[in-house]
Amino acid sequence: MNDFHNPVLLKKSVKGLKIKNGGFYVDSTYGGGGHSIEILKSLGKQGKLVAFDQDDEAIDKNIIRDERLIMMNNNFRYIKNCLNSIGISKIDGIIADLGISSHQINTSRGFSFNTNQELDMRMNQNSKFSAQEILNEYDKENLSRMLKEHSDFKNCDKLAEKLISHRKIKKIITSNDLINVFSGFYYYPKRNQFFARIFQAIRMEVNDEINALKELLTTTLEILKPGGRLVVISYHSIEDRLVKNFMKFGHFKSFPQKDFFGNKFSPFILINKKPLVVSSRELMLNSRSRSAKLRIAELNTYEN
Repeated sequence: MNDFHNPVLLKKSVKGLKIKNGGFYVDSTYGGGGHSIEILKSLGKQGKLVAFDQDDEAIDKNIIRDERLIMMNNNFRYIKNCLNSIGISKIDGIIADLGISSHQINTSRGFSFNTNQELDMRMNQNSKFSAQEILNEYDKENLSRMLKEHSDFKNCDKLAEKLISHRKIKKIITSNDLINVFSGFYYYPKRNQFFARIFQAIRMEVNDEINALKELLTTTLEILKPGGRLVVISYHSIEDRLVKNFMKFGHFKSFPQKDFFGNKFSPFILINKKPLVVSSRELMLNSRSRSAKLRIAELNTYEN
């Protein structure tokens, strides 16, 4: 099994879809195809699975030959238009695994701080801005905003100032360049945690991941059939907070919606009120799964 095929919480997440024999499903984050393979095992001959991935390499290296599978080389934020283009308006379930694969971490795109690579971080190689453009061209305000929105750091202004001071002397081109910017800035035992959050924030900005996630979640209200399932695996607090609030309240704020009479309502029924996490055995096999949280919700039958 190569490094693409190591999906987290595989059985629990696919079970959460409650797959119907002839249903229509979406794997919005195809990656190595692990979730798609598992979904196809439970899907009947009349069923359909539409899989999305914007990474050409993931699709080229992991294509599944199955007439029930339709591949979409696109960002999941465009899911509604893509489904409409193939004559599908409603689906029975959708799964999203928001992590990046071990393969992507190990590519030469600068996702990891453990190896020295040129900073790119684009999932879609046709995208306009790479990590280098952001780090060397963003002003202090935008650098600080990026870190605040995507990392939960409290001292974002100081971090932004460090980046700007360093790039005046030397452009930030490689992973080591970025690490050197913050040399001595962090408490050493927290080094890995510190740089994981720095690299995460930049990757999320490069790929506009938070806005894409919001668009995907919002679109599920339009494309899911009543009783359809939404299954999401997130890996850090920023994403999980969005998913939690959306499933619980139907929007991204932490309070319920109310109807004309003041009654609270939500478009979803929570299947698991608390997120499911990996077992100790799975954690031993894949240390990167430590922070994974699985949430499952079902669209109320009064919706749509």
